[in-house]
Amino acid sequence: MKQLSGWAIWVMVALAASMATQCFAQVRSPGAANASASKPLISNNPTEMSRDELFRTIEKLDAELFAAYNRCELEKFGSFFPEHLEFYHDQGGLVATTREQLVAAVKQNICGKVHRELVKETLEVYPMKGYGAVELGTHRFSHPGIDTDQGDAKFVHLWKYENGKWFVTRIISYDHNDAGSKR
Repeated sequence: MKQLSGWAIWVMVALAASMATQCFAQVRSPGAANASASKPLISNNPTEMSRDELFRTIEKLDAELFAAYNRCELEKFGSFFPEHLEFYHDQGGLVATTREQLVAAVKQNICGKVHRELVKETLEVYPMKGYGAVELGTHRFSHPGIDTDQGDAKFVHLWKYENGKWFVTRIISYDHNDAGSKR
């Protein structure tokens, strides 16, 4: 488990160095795209949704986003972000400010090396009037083929609903630790 912490620090340092500035984050609740990606991810207007519908919408979008992340489907992954974004990481600071930087960092540092899974019982989603929704939660990272090497971190994602599409515009990933940590 300590191996993941060291690896996670290395990834974030490499990411920050390669980008020379920026990064990304994520988040749950009880109860923008590539030029080639023209079809909406989900077209329901959040102001017309119940809290439960909003929760299910963001939960579905999170699952689609991280399925693309885990499979290294970079074009699809990138379609969840607008051209300009902010990705913050507790161990790297602001690590990405553009979709291009984020996708390049995932390609270089994540593809085939890291798997992300949502800890479902931690998911929270809240409406953000006039904007979209905020998603909060915990995600678990592991290395493919290494069952004992995993760690958890918390995330906040700010989802913007615009022109019939949902995009993650702000990401905060923090409190990275080993799964066995007592923090």
